[in-house]
Amino acid sequence: MLGRINHVAIAVTDLNRATATYRDTLGARVSAPQALPEHGVTTVFVELPNTKIELLEPLGEQSPITRFLEKNQDGGIHHICYEVENINDAVKKLEAEGARVLGQPKTGAHGKPVIFLHPKDFCGTLIELEQV
Repeated sequence: MLGRINHVAIAVTDLNRATATYRDTLGARVSAPQALPEHGVTTVFVELPNTKIELLEPLGEQSPITRFLEKNQDGGIHHICYEVENINDAVKKLEAEGARVLGQPKTGAHGKPVIFLHPKDFCGTLIELEQV
């Protein structure tokens, strides 16, 4: 069911500073910031030869990233995103196996359907699935 790792997401308190660190200090190519109100975040993608790093900054007080940063004041890894061929088929299989799927598929930062899986079902790690 799983394809390649699409990205690893890191929650940050200052998106401009984090972007500059990856761009200027590490020499990475970074995208322009993109606000995603439906997800409560502003995101920047760091392009790597084999995957991406997604930098996430809260967009408003109700953002899930705000709550994450309250517990992790220095930021940190928020989730791992894996690619799947068909998100609806993946959801059906996961639910049949007893996994907790969080909400319904939404359009993600790449304009493709995404869904999140409860971390308690996946070794304490929040998992995002993205249809490719």
